[in-house]
Amino acid sequence: MTPRAADRARYDRATAHLDAPVAIVDLEAFDANADDLVRRAGGKPIRVASKSVRCRALLERVLAREGFAGIMSFTLDESLWLARAGFEDVLLAYPSADRTSFGELANDPKLAGAVTVMVDDPAQLDLIDAARAGGGEEIRVCLELDTSLRLLGGRVRIGALRSPLREPAQLAELARSIARRPGFRLVGIMAYEGHVAGVGDAVAGRPLRSRAIRLMQSAARRELESRRAAVVRAVRAVAPDLEFVNGGGTGSVQHTAAEEAVTEIAAGSGLYVPRLFDNYTSFTGRPAALFAQPVVRRPGVGVVTVLGGGYPASGAAGVDRLPVPYLPEALGYDPQEGPGEVQTPLLGSAADDLLIGDKVWFRHAKAGELCERFDSLQLIEGDRITTTVPTYRGEGRTFL
Repeated sequence: MTPRAADRARYDRATAHLDAPVAIVDLEAFDANADDLVRRAGGKPIRVASKSVRCRALLERVLAREGFAGIMSFTLDESLWLARAGFEDVLLAYPSADRTSFGELANDPKLAGAVTVMVDDPAQLDLIDAARAGGGEEIRVCLELDTSLRLLGGRVRIGALRSPLREPAQLAELARSIARRPGFRLVGIMAYEGHVAGVGDAVAGRPLRSRAIRLMQSAARRELESRRAAVVRAVRAVAPDLEFVNGGGTGSVQHTAAEEAVTEIAAGSGLYVPRLFDNYTSFTGRPAALFAQPVVRRPGVGVVTVLGGGYPASGAAGVDRLPVPYLPEALGYDPQEGPGEVQTPLLGSAADDLLIGDKVWFRHAKAGELCERFDSLQLIEGDRITTTVPTYRGEGRTFL
């Protein structure tokens, strides 16, 4: 029996009493992935990206482990909810225009002490001030640095379109603006190098493309290390009490942690290890989060149909954004249909061994987005479910 076949047997036994669709997290794999992230971080704390987990119970589990500290959230409403739930260090990774939540933040000392918001434009400070609703609490803010690699005099950009702040002088100027402005305190800098951390460098069947990606990422790491260090020096000259410099992502943990200027690493997807993280040379994780769909039809030899399963991930549309059938092995999509909204045909020799009601296990493309489809996660140890926990959706929280 292959390791994957053994996992399938465990998952089927653990969930035999449950009807599919069902989502699970294998806690042994989850904890092993957490240990690997800590190892790669080399002693620097890891701030957990909540968008990649979207389950409070699992956020609490990983934050109880040595090497993890703080949450990186994705909306202001979520940040306040987490702070009210007892999480004491929440960094909002994206600018917000949520006036209601800014009003709540400025009027509550507990929330204001726990939540740090992201800014990269003085207009965002104006919006916060206009939303204070009389609240006088000091707002903790973080600056975001654009990490993209610019080539040919800036005519070529590699990396996400995020912050307009790129050069040390730009960040230092905004830092001075914050220092002069009552009601705000600059506490951190964040720089997410998605073109390094979020792009696999070992694409199956594409050796030339993989080599090109590795060359690009090597150049990007060198350029960013130098520029990030200069940015931190410039900002610390204005705000010497800066609390943190955040960088990284699951795919670049060890590289970012090696930079002296960086004080903490952001990661989250590496806990679940979705399919987008199969194509990396820098680390190998264990798939920890899966979902199962039931076989409902057997249209012919070598074909079964499962209920639903069309759960595409965000980002530029493409095959890499689709979930993949994982267990049993040797199943694939009908190229004319793909994964469907209400049914999904699956082709392959393994189909002939499946009966009506059997489970087919899938891996999603991006980590936390799976939790937008399920109210709960079944936490598995060995071949049994030890507990059932709600996802954000299960707690009635769909923030985006």
